[in-house]
Amino acid sequence: MTALDAVLARIDQNRDAAIERLFGLLAIPSVSTDPAFAPDCARAGQWLVDELNGLGFEASLRPTAGHPMVVAKAKAKRRDVPHVLFYGHYDVQPADPLELWETEPFKPHLSDDGQRIVGRGSADDKGQLMTFVEACRAFRETGDLPCDITVLFEGEEETGSPSLPAFLAANKDELRADLMLVCDTNMWNKETPAITTMLRGLVLEEVVIHGASRDLHSGMFGGPAINPIRVLSRIIAEIHDTRGRVALPGFYAGVEELPEDVAEQWRQLDFDPKKFLADVGLSQPAGESDRSVLEQIWSRPTCDVNGIIGGYTGKGSKTVLPAQASAKFSFRLVGKQDPEKVLASFRDFVRERLPSDCRAEFLSHGASPALLLPFSSEALARARRALHAEWGKEPVLSGSGGSIPIVGLFKKDLGIDALMIGFGLDGDRIHSPNEKYETSSFHKGARSWARVLDGLAG
Repeated sequence: MTALDAVLARIDQNRDAAIERLFGLLAIPSVSTDPAFAPDCARAGQWLVDELNGLGFEASLRPTAGHPMVVAKAKAKRRDVPHVLFYGHYDVQPADPLELWETEPFKPHLSDDGQRIVGRGSADDKGQLMTFVEACRAFRETGDLPCDITVLFEGEEETGSPSLPAFLAANKDELRADLMLVCDTNMWNKETPAITTMLRGLVLEEVVIHGASRDLHSGMFGGPAINPIRVLSRIIAEIHDTRGRVALPGFYAGVEELPEDVAEQWRQLDFDPKKFLADVGLSQPAGESDRSVLEQIWSRPTCDVNGIIGGYTGKGSKTVLPAQASAKFSFRLVGKQDPEKVLASFRDFVRERLPSDCRAEFLSHGASPALLLPFSSEALARARRALHAEWGKEPVLSGSGGSIPIVGLFKKDLGIDALMIGFGLDGDRIHSPNEKYETSSFHKGARSWARVLDGLAG
C-alpha cells in the first residue's frame, strides 16, 4: 500500500465522522449580511480555527473591519515541496424565505436515501471547504502533509468580500504561495469533475450623451434640434456587426484561440445549446455567428447594453426632446485583452459618432482583466491526472462566463494562479431554500483533494 492509498483508505474510514463534523459547522448560522448574526460568524470562524489547530496547523482568527479571517499554516516534513494557498468562505446567505424550506435550514441532516446533505451552506461553501480539511486530516492521521499549506477562510464572500483587499495588502508576505486552490465551483455533472481554467474579465462603463441645455418641446423643436436618444441609439446599433462581432477597433487584440484538444473536448460535452436557450424562452444564439454557444459563454469577449435611460419614462406620453440620454455597458473580456485599451477604444468609438452639438460624459464603474490558467501549466496537468484517477473520467477544462473577483484579487496582489476545482452541482440550490450537497461530492471531493495534493507534490 502506497502512502496515498493509506490516505484514501483513511478518508473512506472517516466518511461518517466527516459528515458529522460538517453538520457541526452547518449548524452555525454564519449569515454575513445581517449584523444580528455577527457573533455566529465569529463562532464559525473559531470552529474552523479549532479544527485546524487539532490537525497540527498554526491557526488563528484574525480581526478585520468586518467579519474575521481564518488563517492557518502547516509545513510538510519534506523540503522542496510546493506551497499552496487554499481559499474558502465560511459565511452563508440568509435562509429566507424560511417558509419554502422543507426542514430547518440550520439543522443539517441527510436526505431519506442518504444521498444528500441538506442545510444552508452545505454546498456554498462549507461542504466544499471541508472536503479539503478532511483530506488534510487523512494525511495527518496516516503520515504527513505532501505540501506546505496555507489556509485562508473568509467570512464576507457573500457580501462582496469588503475586508479582503485590505487584509491581503497587509498580509502579502504571509499569504504568498506557489499556487492558489479554490473549491467554490462546480463539476460538469455528478460523475464528471471539472477544472475552471478561464474567468472572463469585466469593464463597466456608463455613457451620458448631452444635447440641448434643457428638455425641449418636440412640436416646437422637433426636426432642427438634435435628440440625444437618437444619437445614443445609433452608437449602440453600430457596436456590433452583422456577424455579432464587436466592432470596436482593436477589441480582439489579445483574444487567443482555444487549443484544439480543449475545443474538441467542448464539442464532445453533453451540452444542448437549444435547451440552454429554450430554458429562458429563447431559440437562436445572438453572439458571434461562427462560434458555438459554449465558446460564446466561456472563451469569447462580449459587449452588452445593460440599461438605457432617456426622456420621459412615466405613464402616458410627453412630447419632449430630452437634454440627455444615457446607457450602461458591460464588456466581458477574455485572454490577454487589456481593460484600459478596451475602455479607450470604446470612448473613441463614441466620440467619433457625436454630432457637433452633442458631448459625451463617461462614468467608469470598474475594470478587471480576464484570468487564464495556462493550458501548458504543469499544475494543471497534475490536477487533471489526479482527478481522472479518482473519477475515471477526464476532467472538463471549463470556462466561466462570469467573473470571480477574489481570484483576480489574489492574482493581482499575490501574483499567483488558481486551480479552481469544486464539487458542487447546478442543482444544489445555492442561495435558495433547501440547499443540498451530494454525499458523493463531499466524500469523493476529499479523495480528489488528497490526490491533487499528492500529485502537486510529485
